Amino acid sequence: MKNADIATVFENIADLLELKGENKFKIRAYSRAAQIISHLPEEMELMHEEGKDFQDIPGIGDAIAKKSMELITTGRLKYYEDLKSQFPDGIINLMDLPGIGPKTAYRLATELEVTSIDQLEQAIRDGRVMSLERMGEKTAANILHSIEAFRRKDRRIPLGEALPVVEEVLKALRNTPGAGNLTPAGSLRRFKETVGDIDLMGTADDPEAVVKVFTKLPQVREVLGYGSTKASVILPRGLQADLRIVEHNSFGSLLQHFTGSKEHNVALRTKMQKKGLSLSEYGITDIASGITEKFGDEESFYNRLGLQYIPPEIREDMGEIELAEQNAIPALIEISDIKGDFHAHTIGSDGMDTIEDMARAAKILGYEYLAITDHSSGRNIPADKKMDRIREQTDEIKRLNQSSLGIHLLNGVEVDIRADGSLDLPDEVLAQLDVVIAAVHSSFLQERGQMTQRIAGAIENPNVDIIAHPTCRKIGEREPVDVDMEAVFQAAAKFGKALEINAMPDRLALKDLYAYRARELGVMLVIGTDSHTVAHFDLMRFGIGVARRAWCRPQNVLNTRSLKDALDFLHRS
Repeated sequence: MKNADIATVFENIADLLELKGENKFKIRAYSRAAQIISHLPEEMELMHEEGKDFQDIPGIGDAIAKKSMELITTGRLKYYEDLKSQFPDGIINLMDLPGIGPKTAYRLATELEVTSIDQLEQAIRDGRVMSLERMGEKTAANILHSIEAFRRKDRRIPLGEALPVVEEVLKALRNTPGAGNLTPAGSLRRFKETVGDIDLMGTADDPEAVVKVFTKLPQVREVLGYGSTKASVILPRGLQADLRIVEHNSFGSLLQHFTGSKEHNVALRTKMQKKGLSLSEYGITDIASGITEKFGDEESFYNRLGLQYIPPEIREDMGEIELAEQNAIPALIEISDIKGDFHAHTIGSDGMDTIEDMARAAKILGYEYLAITDHSSGRNIPADKKMDRIREQTDEIKRLNQSSLGIHLLNGVEVDIRADGSLDLPDEVLAQLDVVIAAVHSSFLQERGQMTQRIAGAIENPNVDIIAHPTCRKIGEREPVDVDMEAVFQAAAKFGKALEINAMPDRLALKDLYAYRARELGVMLVIGTDSHTVAHFDLMRFGIGVARRAWCRPQNVLNTRSLKDALDFLHRS
């Protein structure tokens, strides 16, 4: 079982215990365990194989460690199965839907005898859900919206889930003698936020040997078919992966063809047909003579067409071909351009590592600065405790900045934008900090006008510097809030505030089209990892992918700037 699966079991246990009216501390223990495990940088399955003790994980006690071991070694948990048996069939299926809590799921299962998502959809459409006391038309509509989102998730897999699986496969294949150029193509290579089937490309001295290794990999769940140069398999998460191996001198045209997008390739073929050229995965054919040229790399392929090389992320038929004809494709942002991170959490809120641990990890990456932005609030935290946490963080950052760490820490906060639009900390406190990120973390179902004013109001606050994950979505789990993003962009441009591209793979918000529009309007963007542990700093590449899809150059992203220039933008130097 993967960490995500184990975390889901513990979260379900917490929900079922809540329904039973169990002790709140017991409920919180399971909920906290789910959160910790979902953020672990290493799979517990692998930790077990390496002989590591789960109790060494901060926040994991003996009971949770034993239950985790049972899940990993047997694939099930007797305690969980016994607990589920005390409730109506299908209640867990209903709780899988975003926005359906345990109490709502229980009512639907007991009062309407609904045990599946299909049955729930039918109950909504025939009016039974709306007729339940305290449900109503709006609640029924929201549930239906969640069902539609859930089904979209089933068809495509988030990039953050697919890419690690693919990288494991490619790492194993690269050990095959004579194999080369092994890389993903398709939407994965273009860094789209969700992917369907996976296309893997490569070359080899002995193609059949690479194909054979591919079909025997431990990640392969099922072999759908294979031949001497290609194979199709099912990988974890239900991913279908197709491997194609060609001669070394044919790789460029193969990779270009299967990288896509379809729209880019159609536009390219149409343009080149007028010049007497036919494009395919095999090369470029002169239509008059029938002679086909092969290309070992994509740069040569594009150059033969009289075009500047076009980065994969922007091959979407959005004007890139015309710019390539003029040699005017901009130099897009690279991960090497990043000089710091403005969004990181520690044990001061819901993170797993200390401020010093996070600082040392950021220094190893070569960062010049790191902002510590623990949450301003949590459940039932009184106002005086919030102030204590800010003071403790301030003192610790001051101490570390006076030490020889070699990286500058910024004293910040991720302050909640409350449902009424007010901020969770007073202005006099925010004014004393180096950087203030504001974000919505509750009341996601507010109507469009109210949500827009809520976010725009935070932008207008002179103490707010950055709006984090502005659309609040979680891919496949929670739909974006209903907000007028154009109004948000206009407000950010007017007041000189930055908007975040959140690099967490389940967020990737702003999404590419929004980041593109914000950039067009001159809004400064920030790529924040939202790190909750040192391992999360590696997620920066996902944010870079979104920024590149949005045609961002280094100057469009605040954390490519030096510390002094970044603070100048924030008006806090």
